[in-house]
Amino acid sequence: MKKVYISGLGQVPVSENWDKSLKELAGDAALLAMQDADIGYPDALYVGNMMAITANKQAQLGTLMSDWLGFHHKTGLAIEAACGSGAAAFRTALIAIASGEVDSALVVGVEKMTDSPGSEITSSLATAADAELESDFGLSFVAINALIMQRYMFEYGWRHADFADFSLNAHANGAHNPYARFQKAISRKTFLEAPMVADPINLMDASPVGDGAAAIVLTSQPLAHNHPQVFVAGSSSCTDTLSVQNRKTPTFLTAAANSARQAYAQAGISPQDIGVFEYHDAFSIMAALSLEACGFAELGQGPRLALDGKIRFDSDIPVATMGGLKARGHPVGATGIYQIIEVAQQLRGLAGATQVKRTQYGMAQNIGGSGSNITTHILQRE
Repeated sequence: MKKVYISGLGQVPVSENWDKSLKELAGDAALLAMQDADIGYPDALYVGNMMAITANKQAQLGTLMSDWLGFHHKTGLAIEAACGSGAAAFRTALIAIASGEVDSALVVGVEKMTDSPGSEITSSLATAADAELESDFGLSFVAINALIMQRYMFEYGWRHADFADFSLNAHANGAHNPYARFQKAISRKTFLEAPMVADPINLMDASPVGDGAAAIVLTSQPLAHNHPQVFVAGSSSCTDTLSVQNRKTPTFLTAAANSARQAYAQAGISPQDIGVFEYHDAFSIMAALSLEACGFAELGQGPRLALDGKIRFDSDIPVATMGGLKARGHPVGATGIYQIIEVAQQLRGLAGATQVKRTQYGMAQNIGGSGSNITTHILQRE
């Protein structure tokens, strides 16, 4: 694959941004990315978003952001892939540059969630599931993940307490991230005594939503920087059945495994070469399943990596190094861009207190739905 470089990074804190509109949040992140790249307007704009139509009553985000940024008479498209919208938009821009169609592109992920009542957001999130087979019967997104977690615990004999270290690790790292929704470590006691949301998922198993925007400038050539160049070494997107009940093995993320395998092959590496992995820990069960699907843990043994301390930033397979979805927050359509930015920061050596040791390769994996569409990107330091 032709080299495509990550030349500019921009993000705003994940929070309850009452004083900013959707386009203002996205515009702030976009301008920061363009300033970081030190370029003018790129050739194309791609916006990742899930719920602007339902939560903000706004469609045409590609045109909206082009207009807001003064980015007229060029490609401006919105990409929707549920919770995986950010990475899907990034991959669309990547393909456009790799094909030679454009030389540069701006990718923005944005979600404005706190202006809408919680019930509306819950309903909007449920559209990532199969309406006829799941959400029309009252299954919320957290309920679907709770069913997966129940089955996983039954099959492999894990207790709920065994998942605590996923959240403890995320919050410990998020405490050092100024862009994180929650910047405070939590105790094991806090995890164990958290209110139940949908048995066995409690409040500390689940990632918080929020308002957020993140942006990346991609270019066909490296730009002059005073930090190492980072490019995309592998990219793959795979789907599974939309409804969990139609999967042969509901406790295995087949789309994650296939997407990761294809990305490894493109980069010419194996899981052992990955120095940092930003996984999609929307719920702690997804953290365990992602580690298994991507080749870091044996089937049914994802929680063991966390229990043994191997997922910490200074250990074998660092994950959620900036807090992950659990502490940084999960502004749905923006999450995939935050993940890629965090990997790029690690490879650039700019991750601060949670800087990892190995900075040659890093991976980000963004999940849409309950594993129904998954996009994996591997970044390499030049």
